[in-house]
Amino acid sequence: MVKQNHLDFPAELWLPFIEQRSTVTCATSHLIYLQGSNATCFYYLKKGKVKSFIQSEDGGERVLRIYRTGDILGVASFFDELPRVSSAIAVSRCEVIPIDRKLVAQTFSQNPDLAMSVIQYLARAVRLMSEQVDDMAFRPAPERLARYLLAESADNNVITTTQEELATSISVSRVTVNRVLSEFTSKGWVSTEYRGIIVHNKTALHKLISTSKHGA
Repeated sequence: MVKQNHLDFPAELWLPFIEQRSTVTCATSHLIYLQGSNATCFYYLKKGKVKSFIQSEDGGERVLRIYRTGDILGVASFFDELPRVSSAIAVSRCEVIPIDRKLVAQTFSQNPDLAMSVIQYLARAVRLMSEQVDDMAFRPAPERLARYLLAESADNNVITTTQEELATSISVSRVTVNRVLSEFTSKGWVSTEYRGIIVHNKTALHKLISTSKHGA
């Protein structure tokens, strides 16, 4: 079974929040929040892509995740009320909706069941992170990429992404992504286009996962 690498929650979960706040448009490279700052709100990504990353004292940077339309970001630090552990920057023109503490308290008081749904969302986020750590630590690069491609192509065989985003998502180098994609392409399993991948043979990708010594 392929693990989903996203939180498959309905957008309706966030409607009580996002309907009451205005949309903010962010240009490419706009810094949405900064590592170490206080989390006065979290964000619903209405449109676009956002990159979260951590930065070391010597200026080194490591990308953590690429957020896409429908995702929320900055939520952990918002709820635990500790300084943000990462920064977030727009990698395309974005539309975000800031959700502040006053709105959350008001909405939860009016709809207690919603609070439980949000807790469930956060619990799934922790579980997903644990699964991703397992994948990063123990699975070879071809299997990681196969799992990612199968998860992302569940509804559409065309995946809009770059090799840099792929490398970030499965925690390998861009060089490794390029090499494995070339292998998959030569076998006819996938084909590549500008900022995208087309999956042609899901059966072969599933077989790669099932025959791996680390496969489920």
